[in-house]
Amino acid sequence: MKVLFGPSGAGEEFCNEGYKSILDVPKWIKEYGLDAYEYSFGHGYNMSMEKAKEAGDLFKQFDIKVSLHAPFYINFANPNDEMYQKTQGYLYTGVKFLRAFGADKLVFHPASCGKMDREEALKLTRIRFDETFNKMESEGLLEDIFLCPETMGKSMQIGTWKEVINLCLVNKHLTPTFDFGHINSLEQGSLKTKDDFKKILEYCIDKLGIERTNASHIHFSKIQYGPKGEIKHLNYDDIIYGPNFEPLAEALIDLNIYPRVICESMTQMPHDALIMKKIYSNLLDKEGKLC
Repeated sequence: MKVLFGPSGAGEEFCNEGYKSILDVPKWIKEYGLDAYEYSFGHGYNMSMEKAKEAGDLFKQFDIKVSLHAPFYINFANPNDEMYQKTQGYLYTGVKFLRAFGADKLVFHPASCGKMDREEALKLTRIRFDETFNKMESEGLLEDIFLCPETMGKSMQIGTWKEVINLCLVNKHLTPTFDFGHINSLEQGSLKTKDDFKKILEYCIDKLGIERTNASHIHFSKIQYGPKGEIKHLNYDDIIYGPNFEPLAEALIDLNIYPRVICESMTQMPHDALIMKKIYSNLLDKEGKLC
């Protein structure tokens, strides 16, 4: 087992080098020195299933592990039943694309409070998680994959790290996406030390077990925030906002866990993912745990 690193999207360099297609990504990512990739369907499923299968074959050929991000407009707390059915549909379609890509993790945003108070929205989200994911499991759709609700960065969204971990108790095929930039934004710069990260990961181990914590997904980037949380993603060279990656790398090594780390920097995702991979590898060298 090892921590895998990669970008969400290919960034400016990919385009500047003249590449355009998802079919160019696997070889490019491999040559960059990375071993994971997240493809976003954030604005809808705008790819044919045939092209997804073609891309998936190439990712497998270059030994790149793939995750997908479901559409951003999923909302398990929308009181409108028709919109809830659409939320379920986005997840069912996402699983089909997972299979086509040969991917194993589908990231999604859990919910927004809208006009409900937080407790009411969280209760509805939990009821619908139970209904949706247990139904999907009973239909045999979730074998060998994880669905990964994401920690969110704004105060009106459902998705604190405790909320996400506890929502994952609903079904064994759920495991968190820890977006540590979101957590840091929502908590106004809370993530500074190794222990700040360990507190979150140890809570996950306690609630979900080591196996599901190993299978968890990580989004990492520095993010500008204000009083209500997240404002915008930044590149890793920003010196004003956090969090820094080294304390998280130390926590992963201390806890001996191996999630997948996806960089969500503003424009230079592969470049910054490689920085994170080198930080982690250098710390392993110091610990004497890397041959």
